[in-house]
Amino acid sequence: MSEQDTQQDWVIFNKIKTSSGKFIGHARLNNPKALNALSLPMIELLLPQLQSWREDDSIVLVLIDGASEKAFCAGGDVVAMYKAMQASGGETPALVEEFFTREYRLDHLIHSYDKPLVIWGNGITMGGGLGLLAGASHRVVTETARIAMPEISIGLYPDVGGSWFLNRMPKGCGLFLGLTGASINATDALYVGLADYLISQGSKEEFVEHLQQCHWTDAPTWNHEKLSEACLQFAQESESLKPESNIESHQSLIEKVTQGDSVAQVVKAIVSLDPGEDKWLGKAIATLKAGSPVTACILFRQLQQGQGKSLEDCFRMELGLSCRCGEVGEFQEGVRALLIDKDNQPQWKYPDVEQVPDSLIEHFFTSPWSQDDHPLKDLKG
Repeated sequence: MSEQDTQQDWVIFNKIKTSSGKFIGHARLNNPKALNALSLPMIELLLPQLQSWREDDSIVLVLIDGASEKAFCAGGDVVAMYKAMQASGGETPALVEEFFTREYRLDHLIHSYDKPLVIWGNGITMGGGLGLLAGASHRVVTETARIAMPEISIGLYPDVGGSWFLNRMPKGCGLFLGLTGASINATDALYVGLADYLISQGSKEEFVEHLQQCHWTDAPTWNHEKLSEACLQFAQESESLKPESNIESHQSLIEKVTQGDSVAQVVKAIVSLDPGEDKWLGKAIATLKAGSPVTACILFRQLQQGQGKSLEDCFRMELGLSCRCGEVGEFQEGVRALLIDKDNQPQWKYPDVEQVPDSLIEHFFTSPWSQDDHPLKDLKG
């Protein structure tokens, strides 16, 4: 079997017939060895299929899940981008620009989909996987959900619409989660607005069978309501499985340490905390200490600038940031240390956030394109 044949199977599509004679469009991410990490071929399979289902009157809703008990989607295929960056000589590789352009188009399509779209967020859902989950009309997480934006560990930054959804969390949470890469559970995801329902993984088959029996029509509003009713019913039956929230119990602390006027003040406040026996907080602090100072600086400004932007302008800003990450080298070094050589000893460009030049961060936020040339100029709300 050729590599091309294998890639064709990385997303499996089928139509599930309902008793109403209508169909559920089902897309399954199918690269479990890589924890369903999104590759460019997977994105290029998903985009046209979702667009086709949107126009198909026989499709009443779309379900996206992952072929793994461990993960819905653990992120993007950064190893492929690393190889491209290695060969690029300090310019943004074509693969990096194409990957992020197509990924953000897919994320935006999900945000703006008029038909009901449910994502089943089981297990690890990070980075690119969170980009898919965040925009769905019906965002389901299971009791095993582990969600994070861990880009600070690879010298990237929380993209895939992070400028939009991190800014809509309870006070300070977006900045804290972005700086620390902290892992959150299903209850946390509900609390910060990244998920709508917690449904048991063991109920999944029954949930899909229930959807098959619902009365679906040609009216998207009716179908949205029917899906919401089904999700709520199964969520109520799964109530006892809710794990204890890490975020909610730390909310006042998070607000306090993220109040600084500069990234240096916020980082200092977080790393100065004494976690004691608090393992979740201790891990968050350790991740920030070991993470990229450049990422921390990008994130701080990203969230400031994202506050006044539309979703479309957030994606346009992020595409510029991601392409700059492809040329500057911090991202390449982070991937090398974590995923290529696996020495976990990244040689970051600067020892701390105070040493990162303002001019470098300014460069990240300077778009590589004019407004008329921007690859995402046609995105509409």
